[in-house]
Amino acid sequence: MLHSPLPRAVAGLVGLLALAALSGACSPPPPPEAPRPIRLPMGYIPNVQYAPFYVALDKGYFLEEGIDLEFDYAFETDGVALVGAGELPFSLASGEQVLLARAQGLPVTYVYAWWQDYPVAVAAPVESGITTPADLVGKRIGIPVLGGASFIGYQALMRAAGVSPEAADLEVIGFNQVEALLAGQTDAVVVYANNEPIQLEHLGMPVNVVRVADYVTLSSNGLISNEMTLDSDPELVRGMLRALARGVEDVVDDPEAAYEICKRYIEGLEDADQAVQRQVLDASIEFWRSERAGWSDPQAWENMHDVLLQTGLLKAPVALEEAYSNDFLP
Repeated sequence: MLHSPLPRAVAGLVGLLALAALSGACSPPPPPEAPRPIRLPMGYIPNVQYAPFYVALDKGYFLEEGIDLEFDYAFETDGVALVGAGELPFSLASGEQVLLARAQGLPVTYVYAWWQDYPVAVAAPVESGITTPADLVGKRIGIPVLGGASFIGYQALMRAAGVSPEAADLEVIGFNQVEALLAGQTDAVVVYANNEPIQLEHLGMPVNVVRVADYVTLSSNGLISNEMTLDSDPELVRGMLRALARGVEDVVDDPEAAYEICKRYIEGLEDADQAVQRQVLDASIEFWRSERAGWSDPQAWENMHDVLLQTGLLKAPVALEEAYSNDFLP
């Protein structure tokens, strides 16, 4: 049985659709959107401890997410304040800075736990016999400043061990822990476990390292954003975190290749003591390892909150559920 021909109107419509499809197939694709420039306050000078960012930038992971990343190493830049004011979408910061900022009304939110353990520690010469917080009672301890991560870490360490922080004599020495300990200026120094102890070892002073992370879990260094960005541009946040997570994974999987990439971003690294710098990177990687990339431990935030209240740095509790989020992780 023959089918009846299509009505003229239907046939005309089919023809138009065919022409439109052909025209669309021949027209060039729309140009890709230009990557979005993002300035990221780092909080410190170029260093191998930023290896995940260097690797992710070098391998194009940020560009794949539509992000043209620029590192800002300016010391005077208060990244937390700029993010809190909505002037920048991201910054690097530690957990205590987030809570202190929120107490001042800045709507910052921690979105990626880059460091899984708090890196602050107390280092003392091996011959001192100092191996626990209790051994610090009555000792002179050099500390960079009476604030920031070093001070918070020292307070948390002593309190977690049931020792009064005032039982030792804290001396402000600036960021000269290595020199102060070598000169015998202090009995011990507050350090970052992945940095100064390695330098001291290479300078001929083996040290015992009393790590905060062995006594208490605290929210550590990571990436922060603000409530405005989380609400208005969640895909930007997810893209930033995906790129960073890939960078961390690559560094953990291949430290040697990561170190070579670092040389392209850190002036003078080629001329530095390679053994020391490579060991700093290896020690840092141990703080980044995680089975749940970027995940924030609620208990770590509760512990940090308690320490800040106990030291008086926080005058009143803040809402922890607004201070950090795991909702944007890859």
